[in-house]
Amino acid sequence: MAQGTVQVTHTGTSRWRRRTGEYASLAAALEAAGDGDVLTLAPGTYRENLVVQRSVTLRGPEGSPGSVRIAPVDGVPLTVRASATVQGLHIEGQDAAAPALLVEEGAPELVDIRVVTRSASGIEVRGGARPTVRRCTVDNPAGIGIAVLDGGGGVFEECEVVAAGQAGIAVRGGAHPRLERCRVHHTSGAGLSVTGEHSGLEAVGCEVYEVKGSGVHITGRAAAHLTDCDVHRTTADGVTLDTDAVLTLADCRIHDIPENAIDLRSRSVLTLTRSTVRRFGRNGLSVWDPGTRVDANQCEIHDSTGDYPAVWVSDGATAVLDACRVHDVPDALFVLDRGSRVDVVDSDLSQVRNTAVSVSDGASAQLDDCRIREAATGAWFRDHGSGGTLANCTVDAVQTGVIVTKGADPTIERCTVTSPAEAGFYVSAGGRGSLTGCRVTGSGGYGFHIIDGCRTTLKKCRTERCSRGGYEFAEDGPVVEECTSDESGGVRPGGATTAPIPVPQTATQTVGLLGAVPDPRPAAAPPEATKPARTSTDVLGELDALVGLESVKREVRALTDMIEVGRRRQQAGLKAASVRRHLVFTGSPGTGKTTVARLYGEILAGLGVLEQGHLVEVSRVDLVGEHIGSTAIRTQEAFQRAHGGVLFIDEAYALSPEDSGRDFGREAIDTLVKLMEDQRDSVVVIVAGYTAEMERFLSVNPGVASRFSRTITFSDYVPDELLHIVEQQADEHEYRLASGTPEALLKYFTALPKGPAFGNGRTARQTFESMVERHAGRVAQVDEPSTDELTLLYPDDLPELP
Repeated sequence: MAQGTVQVTHTGTSRWRRRTGEYASLAAALEAAGDGDVLTLAPGTYRENLVVQRSVTLRGPEGSPGSVRIAPVDGVPLTVRASATVQGLHIEGQDAAAPALLVEEGAPELVDIRVVTRSASGIEVRGGARPTVRRCTVDNPAGIGIAVLDGGGGVFEECEVVAAGQAGIAVRGGAHPRLERCRVHHTSGAGLSVTGEHSGLEAVGCEVYEVKGSGVHITGRAAAHLTDCDVHRTTADGVTLDTDAVLTLADCRIHDIPENAIDLRSRSVLTLTRSTVRRFGRNGLSVWDPGTRVDANQCEIHDSTGDYPAVWVSDGATAVLDACRVHDVPDALFVLDRGSRVDVVDSDLSQVRNTAVSVSDGASAQLDDCRIREAATGAWFRDHGSGGTLANCTVDAVQTGVIVTKGADPTIERCTVTSPAEAGFYVSAGGRGSLTGCRVTGSGGYGFHIIDGCRTTLKKCRTERCSRGGYEFAEDGPVVEECTSDESGGVRPGGATTAPIPVPQTATQTVGLLGAVPDPRPAAAPPEATKPARTSTDVLGELDALVGLESVKREVRALTDMIEVGRRRQQAGLKAASVRRHLVFTGSPGTGKTTVARLYGEILAGLGVLEQGHLVEVSRVDLVGEHIGSTAIRTQEAFQRAHGGVLFIDEAYALSPEDSGRDFGREAIDTLVKLMEDQRDSVVVIVAGYTAEMERFLSVNPGVASRFSRTITFSDYVPDELLHIVEQQADEHEYRLASGTPEALLKYFTALPKGPAFGNGRTARQTFESMVERHAGRVAQVDEPSTDELTLLYPDDLPELP
């Protein structure tokens, strides 16, 4: 058959009446063909606009896929208006206002077609057409990949949209296609877009990924049903529902999403069954607006990569979780705003960095037969109008089991809190609540800690093995009925009790955030003021002996001289300049900040400015608690330990994270500012951390910045200084550097990567330790090593560069 000709095999009523003809153009061949005829196109490029209006078979030659190109200069390259079969063609379109392959009528079969185009859409199905499309690919970086419009439908099997300038597959105008084992990727719009009333989509075994938008977008009263599908690696939300959309996801996987994995609003409804949501940057489930609802059954939400709650329900929306697992997330469930509700049944919430269940702003949560493990806070009912029910739940290995604050009023029944680091149940700031049949075992603090006169009701509750006591109440506090404890401290109610409890009763004082801290433990005796073991001159000598840090030494000496001269002026009856002794240390890890802080304390003690000069080192975890009031208490306790010395706060910028909406670091900062002023003569505070982070910390907290006299920057060590540290270590441990080893060390430290893992002086010490280990492995093989062999470190003892 000649290049560019069309062979038409005409069918007849019997085999002997069949005949074959060849035509020079597509138009002539189609004109001559009748229903049932086969049109075989010879290899070549056809610049015609092909319209198929009869039930024919149109195909390329056997064994030569892609050898036939339909590529007119404009218009629609191929239009199908009949139940024809089209197979093995390569279609190219250039008209931005028209589709490349248009199906308008009938139920044609489109098989093994490749569409490479820059058209309005790659494949477009309209009206009553119901094609079966198999193993077709669409590459259309200018428009939609596949569009099914205006009541169209059909089945797409094993098809692929390899690129689209807009949506990968768009369904609208009441259309309703079915996708089976299709792939959609590298689109500039949504992967799957379904829009408009009566529009729908069914997808089975499909994959949507590498999408510059939402993976699946359902809106405007449209509906979709996805089964066994994967949505991942999008730039926007994984799945978006809006304006009365309805979506069912069964056995699906939504993962590696930088934004919300699933976001739904405006009365949308989602049914989620046996599906997993993981590795999301914002919320796993984000549910907004009255009438919006999620029903999740046997689902798993885990491995958040951001700092947001896994499930967020607000503005009157509803979420139901049945037999689900939520784990490895910053917060598990956040429900907020009046009318919002979460119902959780037979579910596990575990490995939660902050709060497992948070209820605020008048919202409600009901948890039945749930298990909460390894969280900072099990459940927190935060404020007035917020409430709900916890029934038959267990809370294990948390900081605080349940917190009720600011007028919240939950009902908690038959719940058990095991091994909380602090309180099992903590109620403060006007919180209420009813606790019936609850139990706390193995608390590191109190079992039930109720302060601020909160009128909580406790019935038939019990505590066992609570370190600070089973019950701690303020005066005019809770109503207690038939509660028991195995603690000798027992119940300490200041409020009414309707039944006697067979243990001593003691009233405790209500305290404010900065008031006196009640503590039943015996107070540690304050350290006696003793004369410093070394003079300031001795300590300054040790400071001068440190490797490098020349600018640091100058700053400390200048400050020390100011303090010393001020002391002498006072002794002479003269006015002394006011010197604020609090400092900011900035620089990378391992640059000697802690060492200099310790020496600074000793210097001030040697000058008589501080009583002891000892160093108390703390970080965020030592200052910030998990419930209201505990942060202030922790910060005060740190100041008590540092009395007469230096309080060194490492990585202080962590007290003021950039996203601090739910953080108690601010409470630590407020307490810190007040105590620095109140105890400025007895405690010196040094805050330390990376340079950029500390600059941000001071800029967003001017109250803190004003308390510090100066910032001292610790520069990274240069290779010569790192070598000197190794030489000091070797001398201290009775080793020697063999000939060539100092040069090898200089070369090693010069080539060593100076990224975030670089530890400066710590790296030098670790290098020396590695050399000693390699030396030991070498010398251990020698039967009777000489003194040189036991002490000399060679270049071969250096560790490998990372």
